[in-house]
Amino acid sequence: MRIAVIDGQGGGIGKALVAALVAKLLDEDELLALGTNSVATTAMLKAGAKLGASGENAIMVNVSRVDVITGPIGIIAANSLFGELTPAISRAISESRAMKVLIPVERCGIVIAGTPSQSMQAKIESAVNTILEMRITKGVVSDC
Repeated sequence: MRIAVIDGQGGGIGKALVAALVAKLLDEDELLALGTNSVATTAMLKAGAKLGASGENAIMVNVSRVDVITGPIGIIAANSLFGELTPAISRAISESRAMKVLIPVERCGIVIAGTPSQSMQAKIESAVNTILEMRITKGVVSDC
């Protein structure tokens, strides 16, 4: 399974996602760190991602090449992450056939009704478990 972790700013959520995924993925799984900037990408690479790339074009090209995209929910909202997430990036992510496993973060101006109040660590563990279940059920392509 090919998984893209996308983050911006300082890469804190992406770094935590990568660390949690690295601990549970199989050798044949490929983890790609895609940052809106080099700081975010570097943080994710230090956490254990084997491949990384930064910037709008790198993200736009690679989201069509993966099975799963994960990161904070703001990655599908144009101009989020303090403007680092361009409309082109959010569109490329949204239009990708990859499954999106998103971390609810209220800072992006998006509230998901019915989502329980949890720590960031609990949200990340939930995302990782969801991704691992996708490998088992092979349900990695969205037909929405």
